[in-house]
Amino acid sequence: MKAIEVSNLVKFLGGSEVLKGISFKVDKGEVFGLIGPNGAGKTTTLRILATILAPSDGEVRIFGLDATREVEEVRKFISYLPEEAGVYPRLSGLEYLHFMAGLYADKEERAREMVEEGVRIADLGDKIRARTATYSKGMKRRLLIARALMVRPRLAILDEPTSGLDVVHALHIRRRIKEYAKMHGLTVVLSSHNMLEVEFLCDRVAFIYGGRVIAEGSPKEFKERYGSENLEEAFAKVAGLG
Repeated sequence: MKAIEVSNLVKFLGGSEVLKGISFKVDKGEVFGLIGPNGAGKTTTLRILATILAPSDGEVRIFGLDATREVEEVRKFISYLPEEAGVYPRLSGLEYLHFMAGLYADKEERAREMVEEGVRIADLGDKIRARTATYSKGMKRRLLIARALMVRPRLAILDEPTSGLDVVHALHIRRRIKEYAKMHGLTVVLSSHNMLEVEFLCDRVAFIYGGRVIAEGSPKEFKERYGSENLEEAFAKVAGLG
């Protein structure tokens, strides 16, 4: 059984066909990246995987479950982090993790374990006890990544996890995602504009352009197949942009 099977996915938004028959599969324990420019359909695809949006047509199966018909079951083992997610400014980072753990854990002991894990992943030192209103964008994103991973989902869906962050915070987040996926056999699907980030994190990627998957493979395969030094060059060649 695949972790994710997307077949002929179509989505209309505001009268426009945003997704035009997207198909791809993701193996269990794989870190899979969706790459493409703004408006390509990456975020819409992730929102459908996260059961936030329903497809107009096509099928999405997550660990064998129909993500349209078995929404509540699917939500039990996924964690979704939107690009523009926020935190509660009146809470400290630690209070925020406690609050989120209470929503996921069915026992107090499990909630404590989640919080301890979240503190470790965020690695904010004494700042974890400060109000999040005082946090920089990078600190908030580290806290949000901690929230997404500490619940140990079977599938983490991350939309632009390091968008707009400086190199220190971005590197921390990339390392935590890679470490956590390897340590716990976590399946990750993420989108990113940063091709170097994708090469560092992803086992395989799908190039999305104009609402379609135009190519799929590992970063190494793409570079070899198209004689490119990096994924950015490979994408430009596949999309006919250069």
